[in-house]
Amino acid sequence: MGKLFSLSVADNGGNREGDVVTWACNDMAFTVTTSRPFRARCSIALTAFLLLFSSFAVEAPAGTFEEEVSAPLTPSFSVGAKIRYLFKSHTSYEFGDPYFPYQEQLSRLEFPLDTWWAGLDMRLRFRRFSVGLEALTSVKQNAHGEAEDSDWESGPDDKTTYSTSQMRVAPSYMVRFDADLEVSDWLGLPGWLKIKPLGGIRYQRFNLVNHDGIQYDLTGASGNALLPGESIRFKQTYWHYFVGLRSVIDLSRPTGIPSLTLDLQADWAYVEGMNEDNHLQRAGRRFTYEDTYGEAWHFSMGLKKELGKGFSIGLDGDYLTISTTGNHRLLNRTFGMDMSFSNGVRVWSDQVSLALTLEYRF
Repeated sequence: MGKLFSLSVADNGGNREGDVVTWACNDMAFTVTTSRPFRARCSIALTAFLLLFSSFAVEAPAGTFEEEVSAPLTPSFSVGAKIRYLFKSHTSYEFGDPYFPYQEQLSRLEFPLDTWWAGLDMRLRFRRFSVGLEALTSVKQNAHGEAEDSDWESGPDDKTTYSTSQMRVAPSYMVRFDADLEVSDWLGLPGWLKIKPLGGIRYQRFNLVNHDGIQYDLTGASGNALLPGESIRFKQTYWHYFVGLRSVIDLSRPTGIPSLTLDLQADWAYVEGMNEDNHLQRAGRRFTYEDTYGEAWHFSMGLKKELGKGFSIGLDGDYLTISTTGNHRLLNRTFGMDMSFSNGVRVWSDQVSLALTLEYRF
């Protein structure tokens, strides 16, 4: 049994050590092991789903459709170099007042994600199913747009403080593992249309640094204040456990362009989110943390054209929306502060992107 993918995550303080996802495979079975209880439960469901794939691959009789599809009799492997640009994208969080009258909107922070990413997209294809791994890292840069920090200290309709800052993207990562199953022949669909249920795990790790900003006192009680240097270090992790449908449509006949396909995908995910926010210019060592849970919807559409000699090129658009709620913790050991609450705690993100992939199939 050969290991395909192993990932371990821990913050700088060593917290959450043991967040490990490992996938192993042989020709017909996949297993998942994790260290966290919920991931273990997800592993059972995903393992059953993938074992179902393999049983179908063994037991399903070959039909006319299988004679027409382009999937090879023996497994094939492809690897693609990918660049992705996120635009009109952000990740944000807010929390309320833990004290009476429990105002739900007390503070909100918004971080732009309009950035470049680069990496690899790999896929191992069998006759009945395939498994894929995408791994991207951020390109060192300032994000397009400004980070925003807003406070409502006099009531939900009265913003009292507002600041903007430049934001640098420190090394950040996006990883996706998925498996899909070919079912078009079982549904009696025409040869130009493929439908594939799929499941997998999507991981995002953002490391963001606000710097060189300005803070506005909207009450007029004091003047505006410059925020030179770094002001906030923000770390965020999302784990998505998703299921959905993938479709491949052959456009060669209607367009007259050979080897041209339209790829569509829609999936829903259960999401775990974890934030760490270090306000560097506050007194003491001030940290806030959020542990949240919720859902995500993801949609993508792309065109792919084979170029010959194993090469193909693809262009795709992608939309991902995340919404979670949970708990907020304020920690400042210098002043003996350590409190947690859930009032008004919300973490959400919208991510729109375009990607270009140059792929080679062995």
